[in-house]
Amino acid sequence: MDAKAITPILNVSDLASSFAWFEKLGWKALWGWGSPPTFGAVGSGECEIFLCVGAQGSRGHGGGAPTFGEGGDSAADKGSWMSIWVDDVDAVHRRCVEQGLEVSFPPTDMPWGVREMHVRHPDGHVFRISRGIERIATHGEGGFSTP
Repeated sequence: MDAKAITPILNVSDLASSFAWFEKLGWKALWGWGSPPTFGAVGSGECEIFLCVGAQGSRGHGGGAPTFGEGGDSAADKGSWMSIWVDDVDAVHRRCVEQGLEVSFPPTDMPWGVREMHVRHPDGHVFRISRGIERIATHGEGGFSTP
């Protein structure tokens, strides 16, 4: 196989409100299908995500618990988890806070060599906003560590 692209499909409860949520994150609504639309897409740069109302996949909000860290529960959200790689995690965090989006894990330098934060879609999908840390990660006993 030589895959050319991958487009995840997220189960959402409302297409218009999901379009609005993604626009707050900095993405654009690309198209909607149906009357009223029940299937559509959002995009950022070369990336695209399909949104499907009430079908194709699952959703489920984790009840507001942090996704990682103190009191965190990475299994509470039953929607999809996706990593989005960006140039500046902290700038995305500022935008999320300004736009009133639910940040479920603040920007943190992780031991596996990335700076990441989590933002939760109202239907329980979690986006790990990440950037590689400018140092070499080495595999050590019990996981990854940074020298």
